Amino acid sequence: GSLERRRCLYLRTGRACCQMVEVLLAALILVCSSVSCGSAGGYTGLPALGGIYYYQYGGAYSGFSGAEGERAQQLDQRFYLLKLPVARAAMAVAGCLLVFPCVLILVGVLRVPWHFPAWLLIECTLYIVTAVGTVPALYYFLHSLLSVYNSSVCKEREQLYQSKGYQGFWCSLHGAEIAAGLLGCLAAMAYLLSAGLAVRDYRTGHEQKQKPLQL
Repeated sequence: GSLERRRCLYLRTGRACCQMVEVLLAALILVCSSVSCGSAGGYTGLPALGGIYYYQYGGAYSGFSGAEGERAQQLDQRFYLLKLPVARAAMAVAGCLLVFPCVLILVGVLRVPWHFPAWLLIECTLYIVTAVGTVPALYYFLHSLLSVYNSSVCKEREQLYQSKGYQGFWCSLHGAEIAAGLLGCLAAMAYLLSAGLAVRDYRTGHEQKQKPLQL
């Protein structure tokens, strides 16, 4: 009835639209983090081929045999394990950032700020803390990845693949990781915008409470 229509009206407000953008950004960060967690290729042991390791990249097959193949497989595994903690941490943070605006959307739909206006100040504080916390989180994410790429494992792996003519195994940030960093910056700005909108709505609601006749 009318109560459901009033609840749906929240989804048309500027604060709700900003929160939906935050959900989208968090989902994209989660996807980019999962791509970073995934192994960028690697050798697979094929015992049926006498211990020869074949690498599949872009649909093209080539191969290292013997000690070179085993070394390539070891480097791939070690490189993957070096990146795994960073990627998992990024995915965990992205998951929290995904849940956070969803909860606030639910709170808005249930009209909690209307019945308890001080909630908007709490929401503003949460947004500011999240926006400020995003900055060191991004620094940790990028700094940790650069440490992995500057490791001896990555350097040796890069040289091994380049010796066979493979490209795309450079020890530098790739597209998904750069995108995750940029999306994190956009998310921080969206949180600050939501904090400003929460303060604006609090002031508007307070003014309306002061003028019940105009309501």
